[in-house]
Amino acid sequence: MSEAAPQPKAQQTVTLIDNATGKKYDFPVMNGSVGPRVIDIRKLYAETGMFTYDPGFTSTAACESAVTYIDGDKGILLYRGYSIKELAEKSDFLEVCFLLLHGELPNGQQKSEFVNTITRHTMVHEQMQFFFRGFRRDSHPMAVMVGTVGALAAFYHDSLDIDDPKQREIAGHRLIAKIPTIAALTYKYSIGQPFIYPRNDLSFAENFLYMTFSVPSEPYKINPILARAMDRIFILHADHEQNASTSTVRLAGSSRANPFACIASGIASLWGPAHGGANEAVLAMLEEIGDKSRIPEFIKRAKDKNDTFRLMGFGHRVYKNYDPRAEIMRRTCHEVLAELGIKNDPLLDIAMELEKIALQDEYFIEKKLYPNVDFYSGIILKAIGFPTEMFTVLFAVARTVGWVAQWKEMIEEPTQKIGRPRQLYTGATERAYVALDKRK
Repeated sequence: MSEAAPQPKAQQTVTLIDNATGKKYDFPVMNGSVGPRVIDIRKLYAETGMFTYDPGFTSTAACESAVTYIDGDKGILLYRGYSIKELAEKSDFLEVCFLLLHGELPNGQQKSEFVNTITRHTMVHEQMQFFFRGFRRDSHPMAVMVGTVGALAAFYHDSLDIDDPKQREIAGHRLIAKIPTIAALTYKYSIGQPFIYPRNDLSFAENFLYMTFSVPSEPYKINPILARAMDRIFILHADHEQNASTSTVRLAGSSRANPFACIASGIASLWGPAHGGANEAVLAMLEEIGDKSRIPEFIKRAKDKNDTFRLMGFGHRVYKNYDPRAEIMRRTCHEVLAELGIKNDPLLDIAMELEKIALQDEYFIEKKLYPNVDFYSGIILKAIGFPTEMFTVLFAVARTVGWVAQWKEMIEEPTQKIGRPRQLYTGATERAYVALDKRK
């Protein structure tokens, strides 16, 4: 367990002047270990009677965190201070899980114990299979995930006390271990195949592929290239600072909701196409293009400001440079395609041609519209054999550990309060009630 990071201290102040009254208000400026400074406005309303207005909270630090750091301008992503590139190349997913949860990379004994713990939690309660029968076969997998993950609280009553550190730890381990199993069961149910139980002799990624694609009637051979690709996808998506789903988990957790309900809320937020559905959107775009010969037409449309068409999987809201995860995914993508010998898939042909153009076209380079992690992960998952509607589910499998780490950090924060955003009210002022028979 790492030592607690030093608390940010106010190094200076900024002064707010109310032009209407001439009053001046001083607010402390806090410095983190790295990144932008933060104006501490916790006493703003009490001292001025005013709120800040920040739709989307894009300029608001809603919490202190030592889990993940992003510098979008420089293309940096760090988990607990470690470069995402090094972790993806040198670690495996469960090692990264330990890092996110505990703040340090495990030693040999710690890793062995952690892997054993997660592996022994991969089974789900046998009665959970009956939950699936309540869903239509054609239900979106994310709808099933929201319901079944939330239902875990009905089965594991011994890990719902969030004030007990041991119960918090057990709940976190269960979520990390069981969500891949639930995801595989969700897929199996949708295609009418038998549920496959996890195996304790397989790694995290291997086990997931086994539960998803094996059938009882024949042996399933693990492909190490595909397993490593899945492991990297999980690492690259494990956490991404205070995004929409993570903020949702924190907000739900601030009400002291149980951890299973909090993670289910994160899955619901992730379901949105503007968040976790981005790699689905990439495949939909490739299908819309339809043929390599039509690529110039769509490139022209993408450059036209008056056209609503957008190239999905290019550029990123946070990264104004190359997405550091995309470089790793690009190499992994080509490894997977070479391993599977895929040469005549029209959608993958379109994707590869788009990638080539984007990396050479002056317009894309000038606008920094580089292929992002969603572009490559969508191609990889399609090549492995996942249906498009499962893409966001896999995102949830990976992101669970980040949600748990962020939730755990929030619960352990001594000054933690229930989330309560404010608003700029623009509705009607108080008015007299009009009886029904007198309304026009």
